[in-house]
Formats: sequence, C-alpha cells, structure tokens
Amino acid sequence: MPPVRSSLHDETVGRPEDPRLLRGRGRYVADLALPGTLDVAIVRSPHAHARLRGVDASAALRLPGVAAALVPDDVRALPELPVLFRPAGQRQTGYPVLPADRVRYAGQPVAAVAAADRYVAEDAAALVAVDYDPLPAVVDVDAALAPAAPRLYEDWPDNLVAWRDVGRGDPDAAFRTAAVTVEATFDLPRQTASPLEGGAALASVDPATGELTLWVSTQAPHQYRTILAEVLGMDEAAIRVIVPDVGGGFGAKLHYYPEEVLVCLLARRLRRPVRWIADRREHYLSLVHARQQRVRARAGFDADGRLVALQARVRGDAGAHLHTKGVAPIFVTGLMLPGPYRLEDYRARVEVVVTNKMPFGAYRAFGMQQSTFVMERLMDMAAGQLGLDPAEVRRRNLLPPEAFPYRSAGGFVYDSGNYPALLDRALALSGYAALRRAQTEARAAGRLIGIGLSAYTEYTAMGPSPLMGALGNLQGGYETAVVRVEPDGDATVLCGVIELGQGIRASLARVAARVLTLPPERVTVVLGDTHRAPYSAYGTAASRGAVMGGSATLLAAKRVREKILRLAAHLLEARVEDVELTGGVCRVRGSPQRALTLAQIAREAYGAHRLPPEMEPGLEAQSTYTPANWIFPAGVHVAAVEVDRDLGTVSFLGYWIAHDCGPLIAPNLVEGQLHGALAQGVGAALLEELVYDESGQLLSGTFMDYLLPTVRDVPPAVLAHLETPSPISPGGHKGMAEGGTIAAPAAVVNAIADALDGVAPGTGARIARYPVTPPCLTALLTAAEGRRGPDARRGVPATGAANLAP
Repeated sequence: MPPVRSSLHDETVGRPEDPRLLRGRGRYVADLALPGTLDVAIVRSPHAHARLRGVDASAALRLPGVAAALVPDDVRALPELPVLFRPAGQRQTGYPVLPADRVRYAGQPVAAVAAADRYVAEDAAALVAVDYDPLPAVVDVDAALAPAAPRLYEDWPDNLVAWRDVGRGDPDAAFRTAAVTVEATFDLPRQTASPLEGGAALASVDPATGELTLWVSTQAPHQYRTILAEVLGMDEAAIRVIVPDVGGGFGAKLHYYPEEVLVCLLARRLRRPVRWIADRREHYLSLVHARQQRVRARAGFDADGRLVALQARVRGDAGAHLHTKGVAPIFVTGLMLPGPYRLEDYRARVEVVVTNKMPFGAYRAFGMQQSTFVMERLMDMAAGQLGLDPAEVRRRNLLPPEAFPYRSAGGFVYDSGNYPALLDRALALSGYAALRRAQTEARAAGRLIGIGLSAYTEYTAMGPSPLMGALGNLQGGYETAVVRVEPDGDATVLCGVIELGQGIRASLARVAARVLTLPPERVTVVLGDTHRAPYSAYGTAASRGAVMGGSATLLAAKRVREKILRLAAHLLEARVEDVELTGGVCRVRGSPQRALTLAQIAREAYGAHRLPPEMEPGLEAQSTYTPANWIFPAGVHVAAVEVDRDLGTVSFLGYWIAHDCGPLIAPNLVEGQLHGALAQGVGAALLEELVYDESGQLLSGTFMDYLLPTVRDVPPAVLAHLETPSPISPGGHKGMAEGGTIAAPAAVVNAIADALDGVAPGTGARIARYPVTPPCLTALLTAAEGRRGPDARRGVPATGAANLAP
C-alpha cells in the first residue's frame, strides 16, 4: 500500500495574502477607485425568445449624468466572442457582444448605459426603448429535439449544436452475456457557481498612449487579452489585463462575457474609466450556468458482479448558444463515464442541444460530477440486484495498480493509481463494517439510516497541447514560470496562473523555496498581470494550477539552482559536485568554513566581475512545462446519513474521504480544497437548482431561491491521503481541487437511497436525479410507506434522537 497520511495537519503552509484579507484589506475590482469612473448598467431582455426589432437609447441619453450608451447597431461590425472548443461538425463558433436581430434567453444583454453613478445608470437603462416580437420558447432538451420544436437558429435543421460518439468494443454483444442489467434515465440539474464576487470589470484608457487596461475578475487573463485584441481590433501589446483579488471563480470566470467587452468599448469611446459590477440577481442572469444533462444509461454485469458492458446517451442543455468553453463539459461526461473501473465494451452518444436559457459553461468538476453520479448510481443499483455489498461490487471492478498506464473505455490514458488501496483506506477510515452493523440495529428501531459510497477518478493538468488541439481545443495547455534570485538573495517567481483563494501563491513559493533552500516568506510570487507574468494559454482551472504552474516553477528553480552551484564552485575554487546548497548557503563538503550565502553569490552574479567563462550575468531562468498527457488523481468517499420521515430532510452522521493526488506540496491547503469542494458537492446533492418555467423565465435567481449550504449542512469530513506519484509531472504531483465536488453528490444520494430501502426494498433505486430536496424525499417516502400499508409508521421513534455510533 502507498504511504498514507491520515492527518494533513503535520505541515501548515500559510498563505501570504491571508492576513490582509482577514483584516478586510482585500482589493477586489469593486474596491478600485479611479478618478472620474463611470458606472455601467446593462439592459437585459425580459423575453426568453424574441425578434429584436429595434433599440432606442435616445431618452436615456437625455437623462442628466448619462455619458454614453451602446446598442446593437454600435457593435454590429465587431467580431463575435470566440468559442474556444470546436470539435468537428459543431454548428457554432462564436457568440455576439449584443444580439443583432434576436434574443434567445431572458437576461441577454441588449444595451449598455454609462453614467456618473450606478443609480443614474439604472434609471437610464429603464428609459432604453426596446421593440420585441416574442417567439415561442423551448426549455427542455427532449422537447427541443422534437420535430415541431421552435428553432433557435433558422438556418439549422434542428436544435442540435454538436454531437459525438465515444467508446470502444461491442457493448451490444457484451450485454447478451450479462447476468444482470441495470438502467435508468438520470436528470442532472442546472446549477451554477456562486462566488462571493460576481462579474466585475473596470476599464481605463491611457490618454497619452491609448493603452487599454482592464481590471477584471477572471481566471484566464492572458487568453482574455488575446481575445480582446481580436474583438476590439487592437494590438495585443496595447492591452493590459490585471487580476486583483478574486472573490471566487470555480470555472465560471474562465469565460469571457459581453458585459466586460462593453465596458472596454465605453472606456475607449469616452476616454474615462468605466466599470460594471454585477449584483446577485444579475449574477444569476449573466454568469454561465452548468451541469444540466439528461443521461439514459444501462450497465451489464456478469454473475460475479464484474462490469461487462455500458451504454449511454448523454443529452446536454447548452442554453441559448455555446459560450467560451463550448460543448466541452458535456463531451467530458461521455469520456469519463467509465470512471475508475475496468471495462472493455462501451458506447455513448453525446448530444448538445440549444434551449432558451442562459448559456452553459464551466463549473468545478467540469462534466465529471455528472459522469460519476451516473456510474456510481448504476454500481449501487447493480449491487442490489446481485445481492452484493456496494463496496464489494466496486472492489471487483476497480482497476488494480498493475493495470497502469490504462487506456479507459472513454479514451483517456490513466497514468497511475492504486484504486483498491483507496477503497480499503476509505472503508477502514469510516469503520465500514461497524457502520453496517449499527445501521441494522438502527433500522430495527425504525430509523432511516443510509451508507453511500462513491469512487472516482478525475482528469487534471490541462493539458497536453497537441492532444487538446486534436480534440478541437483552440487553447494551449502549457504553463511557464520565471524564477529569479534577486541581488539581496531573496527570490521572485512569475507565473501565468491566478490566485483564486486556492493558495497557489503559497504553493509556488513553497516549490521554489524547497529547491533554493530558502524560507517560503523570502519568495515573492507575481501573478495576474499580463505585462509582468509569462503567457498562460489556458488559465487557472481543471485542477491544473499546482501541477502546471508548480511543475514550471520547479523546472525553472532547478535551473537557477544549477547556476548557483556552478558560480559558487567557481568562486570557492571547488568542483561543482563538491558544493552543496542548504539553508540558503553554498558550502564545500568537508570544508564548512568555505561558504557563500545566496546573497553573496547573487551580488557576484549581477556584478558580473568574476563569472566563469560563458556564464551570463544574473540568476534567472524561465521554463515551460507541457505534460505528455492528462494526469489522473482519484478517491473514494463514504457518507452516512439519516433521513427524517416527517420533514424529508437529511442529516449527516459521518463523512470520510480517501484521496490520492500524488506527493503533497502544502497538506493543509489540500485539506482546505477537499473541504471546500465537499461543501459544493453537498449543496449540489441536496439544495442547488436553477429552475426555469415553461416560458424560459428563471425562477431561482436569488439566494432566497437558489439555496447554498451553510456550515450546519456540511459534515466535518475525516480525510486520509495516499500518495501515488504521477510519472508525467516532474514532482509526481496530481491535481486535486475538484475531487470533493465530483464524488459527493453520488455518495450522498447513494446513502439516501440506501436509507430509503429501509422503508421498502427498491425504494432507493428510484432516485435518478439530484438535488434530493425535502419535497422529493417526502414524495418517495409517501409512496414507499403506502406500499407497506397503514401500520408502517407505528412504533417509529423521533429521528435524530441518538447518533449512529460505529
């Protein structure tokens, strides 16, 4: 078994920004104050689908304090914002800054007004006259593909924007050999990221040079600069994108939004600073939505419980048009559906459908939360039919460590792992056998106790640029870092990744500090400025920051270290192999009095008076890391829950995670990421859903309707960590930021389903969706207890009276 860390508190890594943020001294876009700044209000369509006959801003422009307005005619000549993922056959490659002749979702921007303050801007926006001709809306993927469905794009034959078949082997033949087949249609909800900071942008133009500076809450500033140059018709060198503190991203800020382009256009027109700050209602109308899919899946198992066949049709709801990330999250579901299991025969048809909703995009666990939920529900359904414990059916199908590298049935090559060891560790951590015994006793007393498992693998370290390009991704997957030792002996790291609260600044400082043998506080990390940091072609997402940025930093730091040792050997008149660097000091082995501090060596490097032949002055190196393939961490979650019969609510009795992301850089930051991701996964499982009515109006667009988990809802997870190094990254590291979100919905819903089987066998198998809300649970309980008869509830004690104690 690989080395295990059952506690991650043995090494605490401080984040340099924490003292400032905890004192309320963060500087987010809304905190930036430039003289003469104008505020922007956006005019949004109240209709989900309508012809746009005209937009007249003349009344708004007459209002005192209004500086300018933009309507569709003002931007008609601009290129569309590009969709960055373009597989073969896709019908759409861009989306408009403002629509020319038709709106396709409620909340779509149709005009922008800049004024002296937000109050005047909002008043002026209300004066913009828009002539709409309403059209029928379609909000369901199956209804959208019906022959008589309203078409969102008249030049398309239907509402299908992209499709793909994935898999290998002959599942039809394999199903004929299966002893047990399970199948269901899974309805996966529309959800979205809810960062504390919504959309935010501030643009300013230097009157002397014409340089445009955009301060924006984004996860990918370099790519944004490239796109802005194309859309605005500017030289890229004349655009600077700066990312100040970011109040959360979670994938949604990988996207490029019309509102941010409008701010830049207004700033260039007026030669004044212009800003747009989204309020919460606007956030839900303007930040990409995510997750929603309908997956019809069936799995075949032999008599021993081994998976022999899998088929699926994945139908994803893209919303009104493809956005920055295109169809990628939906395609990923099809590619990752086989999960961590051995499988030879698999086929999936993936279809991406447009509907009259806010466009779809990236959100933490990009396509993998859905694939894991479907696969793990099928595993539990199969266990029930086979008469096996859910842990046992997984054990019989998990890839063994000797199988790696393993090409999955979805086409990915898994690099390394020990999935059975993860299962064993999760079961031991939770006291699984004792949990099952305690469950039996609790059920006899009438309590609805359930235990759920979820095993997963995730793709991280986006990515191998040639493979990305072959799949239709226009972005590069490499990352670059510059490491420099300054003349005073301190170090600086410059990298294109972004600090989003995940601790990447602390992690990069730690990587460089270990190589240069400095305390991390003597390493300054510069991020988030396209004029200072090296180009990042992808941004900070896909659990890639530490793997990609960390690997580039590691490679650059090693090159600087080699130069330090060479120069020290020259100055100390010793062989390079006899010089060691420890504690920021170079010493000759066996002669400790012959030593130079890093500061002394740096001064010699920059003075350049006594350098070896052919050595350039300075102590600086730049390295770029491109992985040969994606990198795959993995984990197993165990959840224990109790269902309240009367309220239809769920309470946690315990939650356990065994996780493997290779060697840890900063253990406490890993723990923080796992706990935070778990919170999002619990919210997804029990609470969060964006609901539209039949006319395409968003009904859950505030925190009153779109419920987020609080500290009372999220269990205090117990964590264990296995370390299986990746053969692909220089430090063996794997990404890990999404694991908790990927696995939690499946583990929680499997536990709920297991609890409901205590009412009537087979009740839990009916759960094929999430979130499992109180009304959903109440309906299931009512139906199940009705089957058991009127005496089913007699003698049932109040739930929650005692804890389940393994």
